[in-house]
Amino acid sequence: MLTLKQITEEYDRVVSGLEKKNFKEAKEAVDKAIAIDKVRRDAQTQLDATLAESKKYAAEIGKLMKQGMKEAAESAKAEVAKLKAVASELEQKKAEAQKELTAHLCTIPNVPYDEVPEGTCAEDNWVVKSNLKECVVGRDTVGNWDCNPGNGEAKLPHWELAKKYNLIDFDLGVKITGAGFPVYIGKGARLQRALINFFLAEAGKAGYTEIMPPTVVNQDSGYGTGQLPDKEGQMYHCNLDDLYLIPTAEVPVTNIYRDVILDEKDLPIKNCAYTQCFRREAGSYGKDVRGLNRLHEFSKIEIVRIDTPQHSKESHKEMLEHVEGLLKKLELPYRVLRLCGGDASFTSAICYDFEVYSEAQHRWLEVSSVSNFDTYQANRLKCRYRNAETKKTELCHTLNGSALALPRIVAAILENNQTENGIKVPAALVPYMGCDMID
Repeated sequence: MLTLKQITEEYDRVVSGLEKKNFKEAKEAVDKAIAIDKVRRDAQTQLDATLAESKKYAAEIGKLMKQGMKEAAESAKAEVAKLKAVASELEQKKAEAQKELTAHLCTIPNVPYDEVPEGTCAEDNWVVKSNLKECVVGRDTVGNWDCNPGNGEAKLPHWELAKKYNLIDFDLGVKITGAGFPVYIGKGARLQRALINFFLAEAGKAGYTEIMPPTVVNQDSGYGTGQLPDKEGQMYHCNLDDLYLIPTAEVPVTNIYRDVILDEKDLPIKNCAYTQCFRREAGSYGKDVRGLNRLHEFSKIEIVRIDTPQHSKESHKEMLEHVEGLLKKLELPYRVLRLCGGDASFTSAICYDFEVYSEAQHRWLEVSSVSNFDTYQANRLKCRYRNAETKKTELCHTLNGSALALPRIVAAILENNQTENGIKVPAALVPYMGCDMID
């Protein structure tokens, strides 16, 4: 969440940034935060004065008793009792204001960086890079779903290929659990495992420490990274134990550093994790969710960084280069989008999406989002570092990205690499698959 320092010292930037995110009543929300904080600060000022006065009276009681002025001492005791009652009321008023302030700040999204483009939806995102000549860099090409880099030959969609080569059984998943929970079979399961091992190996080469976290988290963890209270409707909830199935490894891995003070010399911290991810995806329907396009359970490798404010933009750049490198090694057609304010997530300060092209579906499929959250998550997590020069504690910056999410990568590999003899396995995956063709 935003800090009061940000809101008060950068008032105009905060308001204009929230407006860029299409946050309704941005100014009113910011002004309300300042007003609530004033109530809290006024209560603190009165409390300090009351406690000081109470302390003064308490110091006089002993002197008065020694001087035999019992009546005056009793009167001082009565004043102390009154002041303690006032102090208790002020403590409660301050605590209630703090609680109200925290709850209100949780309703205000993060402020986007200046380089985040204006816009209200996905069509306003900017294409900043692509490995396709047909995909021109710029703003107006984002909605061009018909941009086909293929050779014009008819391609089978991945759900037909999965059935043809007995790789994925969607109907069996419905029988066992429900729609959105596919069963991977034979070389389909091996392809999943090969991608997981490939992505983890590449992350290890890039200096990321592998973590194997729980796939269920408590409320504090969901709150720390911003899934709660904003997105509880999209998370699977274990009611009896009040635990949540994770939508991404970002949640448990970032929460490792909740309520932690790190040394500046240890930053940036670089972690990666493979987990199953669970998303309710309420309201999703139609052709865009067919097959592997949108699942309730899927595999993903996440990269997470904890860094200083001074170095976080460089970390973000390195993460983007890492994800792009994976797509290059998989030989997939891709493009990179800088999300506009209206399409960026609630918690991000800046976000880039990576999309791969589906030759069979003639559309782009998102496979990764790489975000810098600035201090927004760290403030909720109380994740800080000790400045090496000043010795003071400061909020860290948190960053994360998919590297990569498997379902649409699998879809793109199957669709883009299909031949008369089967599915050609990308060269980078052959050592992990143990074969160069799926047939």
